[in-house]
Amino acid sequence: MAGAHQSELSMLWIKALHIIFMVTWFAGLFYLPRLFVYHADCHDEPGHRRFLIMERKLYAIMTLGGALAVFFGLWLLRWHWPLTETWLQIKLLLVVALIGYHFWCRRLVRQFARGKNRHSGIFYRWFNEFPALVLVAVVLLAVLRPGG
Repeated sequence: MAGAHQSELSMLWIKALHIIFMVTWFAGLFYLPRLFVYHADCHDEPGHRRFLIMERKLYAIMTLGGALAVFFGLWLLRWHWPLTETWLQIKLLLVVALIGYHFWCRRLVRQFARGKNRHSGIFYRWFNEFPALVLVAVVLLAVLRPGG
């Protein structure tokens, strides 16, 4: 019985760390595109340089949060193996899409750094909505667990 209790306690710690790093990652996913909005509308050199620094540093921090969220999320999968639950399969697909969005953000950071931004502030306002939609869907799936 003590082994089962220890296993559940371990899972709770891993779940807590997963949530902490998920929040860190999402903070960056929400704020970096907002920086893009302001950067796209910036027309002075000191402001441009300031945004480049902010974007680069934020991307590094959110990458660490994202990597650790994924790491602890994968660790949690050991309690859900095999992956037969529909809600979990959908959640994992959304996480893969979010990872793709994260790398798209890296591409945009690099475009700004090279002075090659091709998008308007309005584009980035819409671009900024994707992680919010994914967050709502992932939380609802994880809490409600529809389809088993």
